Amino acid sequence: MNLNGLSGGLYQPLTDEAVQTIHDASIRVLEKTGFTYESGLEDTLAMLEKAGATVDRENTRIFFPKDLITDLAANAPERVVLYSRDGKNDLDLTEHRVYLGTGGAAIKILDLQTGKARPSTLNDLYQLGRLVDRLDNIHFFLRPCVPTDIPGSAYDINVFYTALKATGKHVMAGVNDVEGFQKVLELAAMVAGGVKKLQESPFISVITSFAISPLKLCTQSTRIMQEAVRHRIPVALSCAPMAGSTSPITMAGTLAQVHAEQLVGIAICQLTNTGAPILYGGIPGMANLTNMGYLGGAVECGMMNAAIHQLANHINVPNYNSSGLSDAKIPDAQAGWEKAVTTLLVAMSGSNYVHHAAGMLESMLTVAYEQFVIDDEIIGMCCKVLKGIDVDAEHLALDTIASVGPGGNFMTADHTIAHMRKEYFNGNGVTDRKTRDTWVKEGEIDTWSRARKMVKEMLAKEEKSYLPEALDRKIRKQYDILL
Repeated sequence: MNLNGLSGGLYQPLTDEAVQTIHDASIRVLEKTGFTYESGLEDTLAMLEKAGATVDRENTRIFFPKDLITDLAANAPERVVLYSRDGKNDLDLTEHRVYLGTGGAAIKILDLQTGKARPSTLNDLYQLGRLVDRLDNIHFFLRPCVPTDIPGSAYDINVFYTALKATGKHVMAGVNDVEGFQKVLELAAMVAGGVKKLQESPFISVITSFAISPLKLCTQSTRIMQEAVRHRIPVALSCAPMAGSTSPITMAGTLAQVHAEQLVGIAICQLTNTGAPILYGGIPGMANLTNMGYLGGAVECGMMNAAIHQLANHINVPNYNSSGLSDAKIPDAQAGWEKAVTTLLVAMSGSNYVHHAAGMLESMLTVAYEQFVIDDEIIGMCCKVLKGIDVDAEHLALDTIASVGPGGNFMTADHTIAHMRKEYFNGNGVTDRKTRDTWVKEGEIDTWSRARKMVKEMLAKEEKSYLPEALDRKIRKQYDILL
């Protein structure tokens, strides 16, 4: 059952009037409060000033006129396609079409053998890529964990190499600096057969956390963002304020701030390269005011991220946001309900590119192999909701009802046989639907254990490299590949 790219737009936490009110409030923030910035962005400031923004260098403040922001947002494309190399998992990001996948920068992973948390490694990244490649309901591979066993100087090239080797699905990750981006661009061009071919069908994209909330430009990430859009590599404009900490405690206030930050990121990208493919990247969260941590599993995170799609759709730009950020430490019931609720809300909203939806635990600090299998099931169920219920002559089954008649049985009807495997969500096998007697006889296996068994079986299968051997040798000769 193909459940990717289905249309949402079923859940809208904001009325049309509320969307317009937040948009207008964000414009006022940019006109009156403005943005600040780190040092080292002189070229960007000059570009903004030339376009009509007011730059107060003495007070490190940028003020944006409404017309400038509105005109530049209109230059961003309404549709962005993020390609896969297998040709089966292209992401057509437009209107309310929904895709969900991995994400994050976890520094720990639950060991597949012991179940205990340990530092994540480059090999973990590779094995997770292989796993995601086999899970049909996880639509893309955004680097979910940080390889802590390699030097920072080798990070960018090794993360993208490892992901491109492991999966044919679209690959997204962040990079540490402009030099790292240049190496990644060269690598992807080698895989594509040239920069032009890569630009025509980009199978990589880049996250740039250009905004330090509240309302501050990060020099390094802004430079990376601009360099990527100069080369027409799609960029997710990530900003992630926490309500009560780096944004107002209220959801409306947080959304107004996020929207203002996104409008500035879009403006800079479109001034840098008009028409460059970008994703509105607001990912609002909540601060845990008892310990100043992050509350990823809160239902309000699902509500605010659903609202993000409405705000992005208001300015006709596809969006990137989050779901599935459980605060649970292991794949348990809490992880299940937090992930299911937030993922269902953002899927029903029509969010286009939902990262963090698979694998995450402990408020983005940890991932678990088994959680990817469980989340594949959750994502599939949420997407089945988007599919809706088919109502036509075949599905109404009036002839079958007449044939079986009152007091009959539909178990052996041809109609039942024809539809039994495609009318309902059958899942990947991790959900237990056996009788209690059978479950007891087979060892009373819980969900975590079933998922672990499935992971081991998938990873035991023959490795499929998405990098041909000759190309792999060429890449390894040119770069310090550590996998």
